[in-house]
Amino acid sequence: MPTEPLSQKEIEDRLRELPGWSQEGDRIARTYRLDGHFAATALVVHIARIQEELNHHSDLLLGYNTVNLTVNTHAAGGAITEHDFELAHRVEAVAAGHGVR
Repeated sequence: MPTEPLSQKEIEDRLRELPGWSQEGDRIARTYRLDGHFAATALVVHIARIQEELNHHSDLLLGYNTVNLTVNTHAAGGAITEHDFELAHRVEAVAAGHGVR
């Protein structure tokens, strides 16, 4: 069964549950700041594992001490869906363990 795009109100309501996350056009996004490059790289690897478990993948940009994650659902025509928020919540659950500031 295909995933349905969320309405703008649903997106805004769900974003209130995720401090630091925002809507950027047709995606939800978050930038994480960490203590250094190794910590940022470890977070990227952990995010990649979560994405594989969910079979739902985001765009990740690794900087020296930052990780930028943007996500939407390609199977829904690039719209924002519940799958995107499930991924965001899973990432939030592990981010603090990596020393996110």
